[in-house]
Amino acid sequence: MGLKDNTVDMCFTIEVSKVTSIVGDNTMVEDDLNIPFEVKRIYHLYGVPTGEKRGGHAHYELEQYILAVSGSFDVIIDDGVNNRIITLNRSNLALHIVPGIWRELENFSSDAICLVIASHKYDEGDYIRDYKSYLELTKQ
Repeated sequence: MGLKDNTVDMCFTIEVSKVTSIVGDNTMVEDDLNIPFEVKRIYHLYGVPTGEKRGGHAHYELEQYILAVSGSFDVIIDDGVNNRIITLNRSNLALHIVPGIWRELENFSSDAICLVIASHKYDEGDYIRDYKSYLELTKQ
């Protein structure tokens, strides 16, 4: 499967498990239950200054779930032909991004915490960081 085979239509949001009680809520993401890949890495972004963007890359193989565990932000996904903007603003709403999709995160609220659950360990060779190169690869 090449980069051109995956589209923004293959990316989707899912409500992950949520347990509500009078003492607070719990949200769970579990392998083989509500996440379609084995988790190899988890990280979070926080303290993003107003007006700054994060992301600005695609991956050859890595897929991920992105959640706003606090606050809100927008995720722009792009397959070289179509793009969509998804606002994440609930801690139990996850965006599944498949490999080969360009993503940018922007419009972070001051209290935003972005949790990323990834299918692979960090590998710089899996990143496509130049949008022009990305567009060329999606046409192959």
